[in-house]
This record gives sequence, C-alpha cells and structure tokens, in this order.
Amino acid sequence: MKPIVEFRKVTKRFGDLVIFEDFDFHVNPGEKVALVGPSGSGKTTVLRILMTLEKIQGGVVTIDGEPLWHEMRNEELVPASEAHLRRMRKNVGMVFQHFNLFPHMTVLRNVTEAPVHVLGLNREEANERALELLNMVGLAEKADAHPAQLSGGQKQRVAIARALAMRPRIMLFDEPTSALDPELVGEVLNVIEQLAHEHDLTMLLVTHEMWFAEEVADRVCFFDHGRIVEEGDPARIFHEPRNPRTQEFLRAVMKHD
Repeated sequence: MKPIVEFRKVTKRFGDLVIFEDFDFHVNPGEKVALVGPSGSGKTTVLRILMTLEKIQGGVVTIDGEPLWHEMRNEELVPASEAHLRRMRKNVGMVFQHFNLFPHMTVLRNVTEAPVHVLGLNREEANERALELLNMVGLAEKADAHPAQLSGGQKQRVAIARALAMRPRIMLFDEPTSALDPELVGEVLNVIEQLAHEHDLTMLLVTHEMWFAEEVADRVCFFDHGRIVEEGDPARIFHEPRNPRTQEFLRAVMKHD
C-alpha cells in the first residue's frame, strides 16, 4: 500500500534550533495515528508542515505520492509555488487547540465560508453540507448562533464540522481538547471517536489524552527530541513500552492522569 503521507529525510529548523534532521515518517490511507510525547518533541510541527504552515529546510514531504513543498518543473523538483500549495492544502483539514472561528460570523457561515470561496460551492449546496455536518457534531440547532454564545466544547465541535466541510482526505487534530474545561472534553472526543470509527478518513492526532489515543488510534508514535523513539499498536505502547524513554514518559503522564 502506498502511503498517503510520507516524510523522507526531512529537516526542519527554527533558527539554530533543529526540530527534525533526516526525519522519516509515513501514514497509510485510512490509518488513524496518534502522536504522543513531551512538549517540544516535534509532534505539532508534523501537523503544521502538512498544513503548509511551516516550511521544511530539507528532504521531501509527499501527499498521495505528490510532493507538498516542491513541484516538478522541467523534470526538476523545485520549491512549490503558492498555487501548488493551495491545491495541495485542499487535501488536508486541521482542528487547532484554540478553535479559530470567525467571531463576527454565525456558526453556519463559519462552516460554509471556505467551501464557497475555496471550493466554489454555491451557497445553497454549502448550507446543506454544513447543516449535515453540524447535525453530525450535535449542533444543528446552533446554526444561527455566534461563537461568543457557545461553550468551548461547542466551539471545538463547530471547528471540526468546518474542517470536514472541505471534504479533506487527511484530518489533523492538534491537542483538540487542551483548551477546554475538563467537563467539556468528552463531548469533543466523542465526535472525533465517531469520525474515526465511521469514516475512512486518514487521521493524525496529537493528544495528551493517552486513554483516548489507545481507543481511536491504529498506531501510536512516541516522539522525543524530533525522533520517533517507539511506535506500534496502542495497547502494546501504553501497557508494554519497550523503550526506557517511553516508559519514563508514560509513567509520568499516567500518574498525572
């Protein structure tokens, strides 16, 4: 099976700080992969590179075999144009920690804006798709509300509907519950779990909720200092980790939970 996402020998630096050096990583179509590890280990950077929010300094990233940050011109791999990045970006949806909803727009408009302006859907079709998705995340009755009238959990569910409205092939979740009050975490995780089990979307999930990663992921990758130190079946990683660094990290977070 050809990976839908592949990082080959990727280098990523912020100034003098090296995040990745010769980093390899792949995700198969339809696979749900949880990225876990300490803060600053590179997990979110993987998502931001795929979302074209962070450039790479070396190596190649491909989506479905096509380079993301490069394109072929005169049979040569050259840095991608803005048009190429825009086209590739349509494959990927991302749900951020802090919702990023437009405060001046209704919930419905938040979900329909990109399909209308980026995909060229007519307003009627976009509204229909949006209401279907809002219904799926349990918020159809909030279509005319503004973000300020919603709880954090509701905002995050709208953000999930908004990302899905673009019909992405790959969904990225960057700690989608870390900004929420504890009692609101469950409602968001339920929606993500439903997505994972009922759709053949490829999903990458950065999370500190280890029990949730075990529940929804097909594979867990433990990151430390820009490397995948250990990866495998969630039950094995969480209950029988082999690497001392994984063991140490899990002891600390499981105790904390």
